[in-house]
Amino acid sequence: MFEDATFESSNRIKSKSKYWMIVTTILCGSVIGVMVLIPLIYPEALPKQAMATLLVAPPPPPPPPPPPPPEVHQVIVKPQMMNNQLTAPTRIPKQIKMVAEKEAPPSAGFGVAGGMGGGDGAPGGVIGSLFGSASSAPVVKAAPPKKIAISQGVAQGMLMEKVNPIYPAIAKAARMQGTVVLQATISKTGTIQNLRVISGPAMLQQSALQAVSRWRYRPYLLNGEPVEVETTVNVVFSLGG
Repeated sequence: MFEDATFESSNRIKSKSKYWMIVTTILCGSVIGVMVLIPLIYPEALPKQAMATLLVAPPPPPPPPPPPPPEVHQVIVKPQMMNNQLTAPTRIPKQIKMVAEKEAPPSAGFGVAGGMGGGDGAPGGVIGSLFGSASSAPVVKAAPPKKIAISQGVAQGMLMEKVNPIYPAIAKAARMQGTVVLQATISKTGTIQNLRVISGPAMLQQSALQAVSRWRYRPYLLNGEPVEVETTVNVVFSLGG
């Protein structure tokens, strides 16, 4: 026995410590694995308050305070008078007197005695003759404008002769319809001048120009005199008639 304790026992003493260490390692690993797997399998087992604290984003920082309002400097402007000529009355008068102006004496004639108007100095001398010649001067009338603009409705009422446009065969085959807007000048005799296209389908424009160029209008009178007018004309192309 002493030999076994002090000297080499030649593997005669057998110990079970390595088996206990293996069992303990397996047991600890199992416990740790269970603790890790339980939250993954059953997430409701975790504390909700701690999860909410981890998942909720922190509140944003408060906005900066608004800048202070700008300072307003009030400037009081006092009225200044020229040489202190206008001053307020020191006391209110008890009676106010109305001063009536005297009527002006009747004016004498503007004629000159012995002048060109008459030998007795009666009114109507040189000055009278000047005023008389001014009153007999001819009245000058303003010249009417060369061209004015009228609306399409007014021009429609002046229309005397209308030629309907021919529906182009290519536009009819393509089932194309629409409105061609033209700008025209009606002369003093009622004929169409300066006819041009403003908008509308390209296939229908030429037919509209040919038809409107042959329209005739009643002359537009301004102060009893015919003048040229500028207006717009709408030509409607419809497959239904």
